[in-house]
Amino acid sequence: MSAETIPADARSGSPLSKAQLAARVAADIRPGSYVNLGIGLPTLVADHLPEDSGITLHTENGLLGMGPTPEPDAVDPELINAGKVPVTELAGASYFHQADSFAMMRGGHIDVCVLGAFQVSTSGDLANWSTGKPGAVPAVGGAMDLAVGAKRSVVMMTLLTKDGQPKLLRECTLPLTGVGCVSRIYSDIAVIDVGPGRRDDDGARVVETYGVTHGELEEMLGLRLGFAAG
Repeated sequence: MSAETIPADARSGSPLSKAQLAARVAADIRPGSYVNLGIGLPTLVADHLPEDSGITLHTENGLLGMGPTPEPDAVDPELINAGKVPVTELAGASYFHQADSFAMMRGGHIDVCVLGAFQVSTSGDLANWSTGKPGAVPAVGGAMDLAVGAKRSVVMMTLLTKDGQPKLLRECTLPLTGVGCVSRIYSDIAVIDVGPGRRDDDGARVVETYGVTHGELEEMLGLRLGFAAG
């Protein structure tokens, strides 16, 4: 599996690329974990997991033991993830009914879920299934089950929309997927922990920044940001 490293100057240099962001998320997943990767950006994490990590990837459409993205000449059209993207299987992989897959999700058997998001609140609320626009096709899929069923749910996303609006807010304005379910946001310009606020912040605490200062990040988001412990 390939793995793109994060440059040593990333925290003071430029925002992370998609590959660097995926590598950053992968670096935080504990060896031996059972992990579900959501549709979109999170699927890139599969390409940055060490081969000897013992991490097992789960897809809600019924595969345990998913591997990295296949080479173009090795695509199996019948081997896909929940987003209909071609994947590979690792030795020992297993297939099962989607009902069994959801039982794994709802039964608390998934250690970590990495999801994309339209919005996340500083208290950890998640909105990732509908933009709320008239005529938009809802796509909740298994996101609600994963968000509350996994032992830990984190979000991987760009921190701003294409028109520069914050996706981390005091309160989500889009339809919610789950309440208080997200513990950490991995983004192109910062890693941020979310949850109940302390006296000095709005419930969001900065772990790392990439290409922006703490003050610039606060101004960008319109939030009081604390610092994560440790």
